[in-house]
Parts: sequence; C-alpha cells; structure tokens
Amino acid sequence: MDKTEKLNQMIKEAESVVFFGGAGVSTESGIPDFRSVDGLYNQKYDFPPETILSDDFFYGKTEEFYRFYRDKMLCLDAKPNAAHLKLAELEKAGKLTAVVTQNIDGLHQMAGSKRVYELHGSVHRNYCQKCGKNFDARFMLNSTGVPHCECGGLIKPDVVLYGESLDQNVINGAVRAIASCDMLIIGGTSLAVYPAAGLINYYRGNKLVIINLSATAADSSADLVIEGKIGEVLSKIKL
Repeated sequence: MDKTEKLNQMIKEAESVVFFGGAGVSTESGIPDFRSVDGLYNQKYDFPPETILSDDFFYGKTEEFYRFYRDKMLCLDAKPNAAHLKLAELEKAGKLTAVVTQNIDGLHQMAGSKRVYELHGSVHRNYCQKCGKNFDARFMLNSTGVPHCECGGLIKPDVVLYGESLDQNVINGAVRAIASCDMLIIGGTSLAVYPAAGLINYYRGNKLVIINLSATAADSSADLVIEGKIGEVLSKIKL
C-alpha cells in the first residue's frame, strides 16, 4: 500500500478529521509564502516583511505598510485549489469537522468550507478603529495612501500582525476541534510559527498525518508523512 492509499484508508476509518494548514496550502493558488525559496523573504524591500507586518510598523509607518499590503497581501484574484476543494468536500461528506488555518486569504470559505478557524485573521475583514464600520478587501485594494473611514478613523485589516495577540475565541475553538478529533492532517506548513504551531500539541489521537514539501519538527511523531504538494496529494483522496 503506497502512502496515498494509506492516507485514503485512514480517512475512511476516521470519524472526525481536522485539517491544520499553513502557507503551502495557498501557494498552489499563486499566493506567495513568506519562508519558501520563492517567498517574500527573498524579494527586495526597504524592510523585511516581518518588520512591515508588525503592529509597530503599522502605526509608525502606516502609508509604507499599506503600500506593501496592497501589493503583496491582497491577492484577490486567487482561486481555491485542489486542496481547498477536497477539504470542503470532506466536510460536506461529514468527515472533516474543522479547518484550522494560518492563512488570511479566505480561500477555504470560498471553496465551501463552513467551520474555519482563522488563527491570523482575514484580509476580507477590515474595520474602522474609531466607529467600527466594516470594509471589504476590494475597498482596501482600491484605496490609496492611508485608508480612512468617513468618520475620520483609521481603517485596519483584521489580521494578526507581529506583536499582536491571537484572538482567544478563535484559539479556543481551534483547540477544542483538535483535541476532540480522532485524525489530524497537517499540511503546507513548516510548523515554525508560534503560537499557532503549538496548537497541534492538543491532539490526542493516533492518526497524525503530515503533508509538506519539506521536513517539519513534528515528523518524528507522525503516523504518516507524505512529502509533496498538498493539493496534488489531497486530490487523490476518494471518499
């Protein structure tokens, strides 16, 4: 039995599957990854992405932040790929109970997934810091300079910047989902970003699967490790 067949068998036998995903899930949709060879770290900017995407930078150099944000973070023409679509299909079939994602692109919801815990927020939610009015991602993309609400308040993306805390309600939901599932699939993440990566420690089952292009810190404790593109691997799953 090859690894894909084994994965298929494990999913069939599982009662509740949770998927924990990172940037590698979205790179197949054309969204750049921070840490890969072709990612944002290897492109040239006046400041490194981690500096730009910090709360200090947002409030200190807001216009510079938005120049980068519109250029690199708002990939609004991206479409769900085979991984997003298969996960939505697994949820609809009653196998998948939740998606826990580090991505902010909203592609899981676009593919049809209903229960998605967005650990780092979403570019599709933006709010006025003064009156609380909401603005969509298209508004942000088409804005210029520093976007302000009609009330004069600064508009901020609902994404977790470096230096900010994760939303406790989202964390609690993700922890409950991971702790209660009997199969956890980790895909498209190096498990290097904390505190998000630490959530997998709540898993107590014996069906831990890791699908990634490179090795991760959790490989040694996994029941199945598949090196490959997440979309290509999941697209072979037959319910």
